[in-house]
Amino acid sequence: MTELPPYWLRDNCPCAECRDPRNGQKLFQIDDLPQDLAVAASTETDEGLEVLWSDGHHSRYPLEWLGAERDGDGRTEEGKRLWVAADFAHGIPEARWEAYLADPAEQAAVLTAVRRSGFAVLRGVPAVERQVLAVAESFGYVRVTNYGELFDVRVEPDPNNLAFTSVAIAPHTDNPYRDPVPTLQLLHCLENSATGGDSGLVDGFRAAALLREEAPADFETLTRTPVPFVFRDRRTELRADRPLIEVDALGRIREVRFNNRSIGTLRGSSGELTAFYAAYRRFAAITLRPELQLAFRLDRGDCLVFDNTRLLHARTAFQQDGHRHLQGCYADLDTLGSTLAVLHRRAAALDAIAGLFAGEGAGEYLGEEVTMAEHMLQAAAAAEAAGAPDHLVAAALLHDVGHFHGALHGSDLMEGQDNRHSDTGADWLARWFGPEVTEPVRLHVAAKRYLCAVEPDYRQRLSEASEYTLTVQGGPMDERQAAAFAELPGAADAVAVRRWDEQAKTAGAPTPGFEHYRPLLAALMH
Repeated sequence: MTELPPYWLRDNCPCAECRDPRNGQKLFQIDDLPQDLAVAASTETDEGLEVLWSDGHHSRYPLEWLGAERDGDGRTEEGKRLWVAADFAHGIPEARWEAYLADPAEQAAVLTAVRRSGFAVLRGVPAVERQVLAVAESFGYVRVTNYGELFDVRVEPDPNNLAFTSVAIAPHTDNPYRDPVPTLQLLHCLENSATGGDSGLVDGFRAAALLREEAPADFETLTRTPVPFVFRDRRTELRADRPLIEVDALGRIREVRFNNRSIGTLRGSSGELTAFYAAYRRFAAITLRPELQLAFRLDRGDCLVFDNTRLLHARTAFQQDGHRHLQGCYADLDTLGSTLAVLHRRAAALDAIAGLFAGEGAGEYLGEEVTMAEHMLQAAAAAEAAGAPDHLVAAALLHDVGHFHGALHGSDLMEGQDNRHSDTGADWLARWFGPEVTEPVRLHVAAKRYLCAVEPDYRQRLSEASEYTLTVQGGPMDERQAAAFAELPGAADAVAVRRWDEQAKTAGAPTPGFEHYRPLLAALMH
């Protein structure tokens, strides 16, 4: 590890002096580092690498970070599932709209399908005008174009685009004349009673990969030839000169722009034009291979979400013996990727919390007849039964997680040393939850001391173990302390959590498990 380049290693120092702990942004410029920067000393441990630098700075690098592979932005062919139609013989990626909205795991599965396979279909989306915007806003932002925030795909009397007719549309990219091109497209079916009008998709990355395999020279021609894509109507004139196949600096396919209707006049030498059209025709023929064309029908309430920089979409001709009306809009992959990353981050956090309930939480709860997990689940169940708002149910569920973290454990409290678990727990939870959850956790021990001061009957109901910990934690508040506590913004919530805490010590009491509260916690996470 000590052979790692020093400037790379120091540039990635994770300490609070080098990075803002709230957002991870660097607090220095690369030229702020000494010209002769070097490692003065280093120590490899089970946790990672500790480095003392020649300028006196200390850095600690976690082992999992040091061992991480090269990653990317998820836009290239790497990590994608390149497919042919037969790969979906058992069904296309889909989900019910209600489940997608209610279950973060279902939403993550849909967004992952769009990112990895290029598309997914949401079923049962209310077939009402402008609902497609709500779908886009469920994971990102609507991209407004010259067509407006949304567009209607139906037969128009004076169409400015062949999409607004009943003719067949070959596989293509939308808006290739725009830079940047809209990276996501959504099509929501409001009605489809006409004969024909089925939808089709082609994996443009797979088609490009086949061209690279079968005709490498043609692939190179299409990656290095800027093509003029043009759109004009009475109010708009757009042009973008981009290759049909774009690769990144490592040669990986990153984007496909393919739209025969929008290609303007390409200029160049006779040899260049000849080579381009030979490659263009070969690529076009690949996209029309039957095995690459996935056909399906969008019915009322279906919403197709797909990657417009990768998939080519198509439509069969339809008769005007019925009505076919889709509403569409554009969005962007970066916001979808952001939402997906946050969902994964939340899932990892919830997994970590669930692990506490299943692991250390199965142990004894400070001299009571219940385990730690049973105690916290009983507190949450009491809050839920009382009709408490979600943030207080969460606080009741998580109020004692501080016994698992920090320099002192819950057992230290029982041995006469205050482990300040309310502060430790609140600080740990603040990585994911706002003060509406963390402050009742932070104040729930103080609430116990307060209640003992202002409600003598409350203290008489304390269990033997709770009476003992009260003494260790400072005993009942005096009059001045109680008055100051009552003025705190979160005092009432903390008192409510404290009362549920005291109710949650019944051995064998039935309660929902942690998974019951997982969607509630996910919705509260920031």
